[in-house]
Amino acid sequence: MKILVLNCGSSSLKYQLIDMKDESVMAKGTYERIGEKEAFLTHKVNGEKYVIKKPTMNHTEAIEVMIEQLLHKDYGVIKSLDEVDAIGHRTVHGGEIFNKSVIITEDVIEKINECAVLAPLHNPAGILGIRACQEAMPGKPMVAVFDTAFHQTIPKENFLYPIPYEMYEKYKIRKYGFHGTSHLYVSRRVAELQNKPVEDLKIVTCHLGQGASIAAIDGGKSIDTSMGLTPLGGFPMVTRSGDLDPSVVLEIMNREGLNTKEASNLLNKKSGLYGITGLNPDFREIELASYEEEKYPKAKIAIEMFTKSIAQFIAKYAVSLKGIDTIVFTGGIGENQINIRKKICENLEWMGVKLDLDKNNTRSEEIKISSEDSKINVYVVPTNEELVIARDTKALVQA
Repeated sequence: MKILVLNCGSSSLKYQLIDMKDESVMAKGTYERIGEKEAFLTHKVNGEKYVIKKPTMNHTEAIEVMIEQLLHKDYGVIKSLDEVDAIGHRTVHGGEIFNKSVIITEDVIEKINECAVLAPLHNPAGILGIRACQEAMPGKPMVAVFDTAFHQTIPKENFLYPIPYEMYEKYKIRKYGFHGTSHLYVSRRVAELQNKPVEDLKIVTCHLGQGASIAAIDGGKSIDTSMGLTPLGGFPMVTRSGDLDPSVVLEIMNREGLNTKEASNLLNKKSGLYGITGLNPDFREIELASYEEEKYPKAKIAIEMFTKSIAQFIAKYAVSLKGIDTIVFTGGIGENQINIRKKICENLEWMGVKLDLDKNNTRSEEIKISSEDSKINVYVVPTNEELVIARDTKALVQA
């Protein structure tokens, strides 16, 4: 069985074609700047990279170009679309409606759209991808896999906000959490690496990238997570503010005369480490600048804020879990930024966390980086959200 996995952003398309016989990636790629003249696709097969500069005005056109690459006479990996058995879609917000992956029907699409009020940047883009696939590959079975589903096991005392309860009853305003497929994958994988049942472990998973979140996982189930109603909550990210005193938002809106859309843009796209430093919204650039404290004092502050906030969330989840067996780093920053992992763990030395600095000096590799005398095991596990989506898609389609 071959599964096509799609992750549609508002102006982007990420994809992988996975052969479920051995769960190998046959081809993958990213289409960027959809809707612009500068749109381009980076397509990868067997370690070779092909860049296709082709303007596409919408996701349907982008998917058509993607299909051309999968069928390409020189580097194509399939001879016909008949070889693609199903399509799995990453869907960001399932609200309380979806607590597991589902076969996509018109009713499901309608309900995903209902949840769009909670993820206005993500769910509409996901629907665009679904509709584009219906047009380009009619009749193919499709599955929606939700970022929020894994966190539906969080207990009420951890997901409710201390606001009038009727706000939850009327509008479902609560903590939902995100990056669920990543937290699910790395928590299961780190249990395998330790040769222990995930049901016996208390794990804190740190998905650190442009967007970042932490989850407390007890016995394989999420019991708390840092992101909330939307992917804006938690600790400071590259362009997102993370948690704030609500009065900060009200004060800025009043003083700057901002409407809700403008305030959302400020908090999502102009805040976080980028907002503090004024540097390019690229974590690698901000981290490099932080080592030149005299030249970039704000970068040093931003990185200290980032690493300390993450350590504070981990410590908080030690209370939720009543102890921690394992800490896992994943995501672009978590897998690759050696000094960031080191700084976070230095803030946790009082908990008995000790790193093996030689083992920590690795990137994008499955490895235990804690020392033998560390009271808590610390691992790096590269995430594989696409494989989670493909596995769920296969299971539902076969069922």
